[in-house]
Amino acid sequence: MAGDWMKTEIEVLVQSMTRAPSVHNLQPWLLDIGPDELVVRERTELRLPHHDPRGRDRAASCGAAVANLELAIRTLGRVADVELLPDPARPEVVARLAAGTAAAPTVADLHRFSAIARRASHRAPFEDAPVPAVALRLIGETSAAPGVEARLVRPGREIAVVARLLHVAAEHFKADGAYQRELSLWTIRDEQAHRHGVGLPASRVPAGSVPWAGLIRRATELPDTAEIEARLAAESLLVFVTAGDTRSDHVRAGYAMERAWLTAVDLGLVAAVLTQPLHLAEIRSALRRDLTLSGFPQVLMRVGYSSEPDPAGPRRAVEEVLGQP
Repeated sequence: MAGDWMKTEIEVLVQSMTRAPSVHNLQPWLLDIGPDELVVRERTELRLPHHDPRGRDRAASCGAAVANLELAIRTLGRVADVELLPDPARPEVVARLAAGTAAAPTVADLHRFSAIARRASHRAPFEDAPVPAVALRLIGETSAAPGVEARLVRPGREIAVVARLLHVAAEHFKADGAYQRELSLWTIRDEQAHRHGVGLPASRVPAGSVPWAGLIRRATELPDTAEIEARLAAESLLVFVTAGDTRSDHVRAGYAMERAWLTAVDLGLVAAVLTQPLHLAEIRSALRRDLTLSGFPQVLMRVGYSSEPDPAGPRRAVEEVLGQP
């Protein structure tokens, strides 16, 4: 026990955190548990200098973990009060969550919490079925976080813009030897034995083509821009935009992204995120300019239907995540 948390409750808290999406499945967080307070810390020693040089995705990953942890606290029957980046003297502290008095979780909380275990990145094509506008609106509404907007990329000119930029980015990363070595380093080959831990299962990152595979390998077959545009036009694409581009914005973007993703799963949808192209300054600037975005694009999220569940990747053991209060 940690304070007045039972062992089973601690397992719920930790497992909810570790099921959050994270860049290259690093799970770059630690959790300190006290009687009435939980502290999420970022593991800044886990670095991806060729994919995530500024640590934007790592910070967003921690924000997603905070969203899951908040839901877990509420589902365990307590009020959760979240404070992001609460201590300038301890920059590794991403969030402090005060676990307050007893309170029954809402139906919406229970629905989103149950989606945590079913959420996984969908790297295959979606089914040929449009996402209803009401579902997209609900996803956007539940992602609400201060300074973050989840905005639909509109059919036609905007989809064409994104397709062109994805193609340019894919060509860049395919030819980038350092990036390819880093991706290979974090790819799991012995999937049968690698039941716990971190990394991307090789079977979950197929050689496939943009934008379905998400991550670009040397063997990735790059379709032309027209084909990428046709694929994107058959999907629903959201862009998460922040007012600023600070670490706080990155954490909030991840928090909002995960709230949106869990709502999508609860509605019977699947999703996948693209951040890789946004690490190229020229791509990010062009996206901001050509889509007339109100701020800085942090995440692209593809949403649709799938007939098959997506298997989850490996996760850290509980003892790897628990720190000291």
